[in-house]
Order: sequence, then C-alpha cells, then structure tokens
Amino acid sequence: MDSATFFSISTLLYFVAMATYIAYVAIRKTGVALAATTVTIAGFVLQTIAFLLRWVDSYNLWVSANPSTTLIESILRGAPLRNLYESLVFFVWCIVLIYLIIEFRYKTRTLGAFVMPVAALALAFIDVSGMSKEVQPLIPALQSNWLLFHVLLSFIGYAAFGVSFAAAVAYLVMVTESRNEKAYIFWSIMVGILLIVLIAMGIDYLSMSASPKGNFIRNYFLRSTFKSPSDTVAILSWIISIAFIVFLWRYGIGLKRVLASFSITKNMLEEIEYKSIAIGFPLFSIGGLIMGAIWANSAWGSYWSWDPKEVWSLITWLLYAGYLHARFVAGWRGKKVAVLALIGFVGVVFTYLGVNLFLSGLHAYGGL
Repeated sequence: MDSATFFSISTLLYFVAMATYIAYVAIRKTGVALAATTVTIAGFVLQTIAFLLRWVDSYNLWVSANPSTTLIESILRGAPLRNLYESLVFFVWCIVLIYLIIEFRYKTRTLGAFVMPVAALALAFIDVSGMSKEVQPLIPALQSNWLLFHVLLSFIGYAAFGVSFAAAVAYLVMVTESRNEKAYIFWSIMVGILLIVLIAMGIDYLSMSASPKGNFIRNYFLRSTFKSPSDTVAILSWIISIAFIVFLWRYGIGLKRVLASFSITKNMLEEIEYKSIAIGFPLFSIGGLIMGAIWANSAWGSYWSWDPKEVWSLITWLLYAGYLHARFVAGWRGKKVAVLALIGFVGVVFTYLGVNLFLSGLHAYGGL
C-alpha cells in the first residue's frame, strides 16, 4: 500500500475515534473509553507510516531532480512539509501525539472528546477544500535546509495551541454557572461559527463536485449558502446558523454535568491549557519567527518584509505572549486566560489557513 492508502485509513480511524470519545463522554463505559484510545493509537501508527512513506517518495523525487546533493541535504529537502496538504497532515499528527501524551500522563480520556474533533475537522477540511494531494517537486522558494526545522517547530507549536484550545473550551464548560456568562456565550459563538463554516464548505464541495474546481476556496467558498445568488438561500442560511448557535448556547451547558461526573477537574484542564501554551510558545517563537526570519533573509534579502503571513504570525505570537503576560504579571487565572487561549487559536487558524487561502504574498506557495 502507498502513503495515500495509509492516510485514508488513518483519517477514517480518527473520525471513528472522535465519535467513540464523544460516545464515552455520553455513556461513560470503560470499554468504550478503551476502544477510543485503541482506535486513536491505530490511526496514529498508520499516519506515521504514511508520513514516512511520503517522505521516501519526496526524497526520491528530490534526488531524481538533484542527483548531486548530499544525503543529509536530500533528507532535509525531501521532508513532506512542502504544501498545505502535507502541513495539515503533519499538524494533525502533532495534535494526536500531544493528546496521547496528555491522556497517558493525566490518566483521563475525557479530553479526547474535545481534542479529536479538532484533528478530525482539520482532516475534513482537506477533503472539502479540494486541495491537491500529489507529491510535488520542491519549488525554488522552499529549497532550503531551513524548511524542515522552520515547519517542524512551527507546527508542533500550532498543535500545542490546538490542545490548549480544546482544554480551554472544556474548562469554560466546567466553570460555567449560567448561560448568560460572557465567557460561556463567547465559546458558544466561537465553536458554533467553526462548525457552521466547515458544514457550509462541505455543502460547497458537494454542490460543486461536478464542476472544475481550480482554487476551490477562492471560487466557491460559501457560494452555496451565505453567498448564494439566491437571496432566499442566503437568508435561510443565516437563520439556520443563528438557530444552531442558539441551540449550542442553550444546551451546551449540559456538558458541565457530564464532565463533572468524570475524574477530570477544572485545575487539571487549566494546567493542560497553560502547559500546552508554555510548550507551544517557545517552539513557535524559535521555529516560526526566528528561523523564519533567518530563512527569509537568505531567500529574499530581508529579515522582515511585512508579508501577510509574517504579520499574522506576529499577531499570533503577541496573542499568546499576552496570555503568558496576563497569567504571570497580571495574575489572571480561570475564565480570563481561557478566553485568551480561545482568541489565540483564532489567530493560529487565520495565520495558518486564512492567510494562505485568502491573501497573497511571498508565502503564496502555501495555498491550494
């Protein structure tokens, strides 16, 4: 089997794991919990095999085009981190790895119901966005030994931020006393919008499946729903979306009683949220900003050029720097820093996907 087959099987297993973790939270059966962990580990092992096989394919493609390069240079430049598809797959791999470490460290599986949807939805985005999955030659802009280290550290940082987002959502659910609390309203809207956009993209993909896609996001994004030529469809999309968010706000608080029945605690979630950011922030700082600046200087002759990707990377860095500053200097705890963790991850999503898909710049090779 080739890497694509292993990736497909691992994707299926991650969706099964997501459903199983959610089922475990709902019915609280030990057997279901064990099944969820087993499926997650199986998916992770298969994805690791797929990633290594794709690395071999990328390595062979690079060597065939550049036979005179050294072994180390060929390995570094053959890393399968050269486009949006490969980076998304690696992002999911990092999230699952960090989650499994947390699960075995804290002896709790409840957080899987919040983390695995992040991984599964990222994989779903791959399919609904229509991005290419082909092993492609390394373009000149990426032909650098900095590629592996810059992307590797950046995406481990992104994955840690993703885990902190899941922990912050679970924390806000647990500490909510009333639906009218600002923090609870905020997470209801945030999670609702995330799900609505992904569902809308799925509808775009299904409705345009018979058409030549080109750049799917630029050409078809929300055209079947909110941007539909039909005013009736557009208005109906807004009404359904608002109703969905209201439903999430109305009944999401029920998760508090469910979470309270497990061994997971508010302090545990806050600790996971903080430690994930404490690990992700220096990795993102070194890999994303410092190494990125050094690479930019060698490639483009300038450490900083105010490219949209650079600007949004800085914004994301400032958001998480603000989180750490608020925690250590201002003494913030609980809901306040949890909300900052949510806002920070919004910055991550736009830095990673929004800039590549909707804006142009020196990092345009990261698009579809």
